[in-house]
Amino acid sequence: MVTGKNNSYENYSPDEFNWYMQCNAYVPTGENMNYALKDMVESFRKFPMAIFFAWGDTVARYRRSVIGPFWLVLGTAVGTAGLGLLYGKLLHADYRTFIPSLTVGLVVWQLIAGSVVEGSVAFMRNSALIRNVKTPYLIFPIQVMLRQLINFAHNSIVIIVVLYIFQTTLAWTFLLVIPNLMLVVANLLWMVLLIGMLAARFRDVEQLIAAVMPILFFLSPVIYHPDQLGVGSHFVWLNPFSYMITLLRAPLQGSVPSPFVYMVIIGMLVIGWAASLWILNRKYGRIAFWV
Repeated sequence: MVTGKNNSYENYSPDEFNWYMQCNAYVPTGENMNYALKDMVESFRKFPMAIFFAWGDTVARYRRSVIGPFWLVLGTAVGTAGLGLLYGKLLHADYRTFIPSLTVGLVVWQLIAGSVVEGSVAFMRNSALIRNVKTPYLIFPIQVMLRQLINFAHNSIVIIVVLYIFQTTLAWTFLLVIPNLMLVVANLLWMVLLIGMLAARFRDVEQLIAAVMPILFFLSPVIYHPDQLGVGSHFVWLNPFSYMITLLRAPLQGSVPSPFVYMVIIGMLVIGWAASLWILNRKYGRIAFWV
């Protein structure tokens, strides 16, 4: 019998145990972060492979299509025009400021929602690869984020066109978009990793996320700004996605996000990665069985 801390393999057959070892599923200790950190290093070492598969997935999705991924751009443009005209009328908003704000909010929301929803199947979709090939686990969340960033790059065309049509003047704060985007992506990456592990262990998580995300759309400042809610605006800040949307929309509107927004985003980054890597290290040997 071979045992590790809090793990017993006495019920496994020799063939099962050998397969377990080959998949790097056996973890002799859970008291340090060695396995999670080694997985992270190996995943980023194979970053070019993740780019190749992410791009390949995007190409395969639109194969034999006339305009390819620009269907995504067209859908975003139509959604922006429809929601802009409707909610602009309902909110009695100035279209010159409302539609650019809505466009940025929608594009950022698509990045967030796409990452979270696709993250719930990040491991299960690659179950055959995980069970048969020794592959670092973090490579799959990275692949998810790269696919979403490719979509985000295409949707950014809509933002550029809308800013041009409404003659929005970009201030120096536009330079904050790139570092702020890096903070958002870093936060989404640990969310994808954590959600992917939870969904692999508890299959109801995928259905739960699919049901909750449409509700979170209306609880996030996509269509509106938090200050438009008056006394109820503080409830919006209980939603972590509100900080991500604000972090990317504010620089395009000529303002710098408040220090509080940066503090929360950085706090989420540190705590989120620490918790995700801790869980990955503790459950590293079970993920291959979960999927």
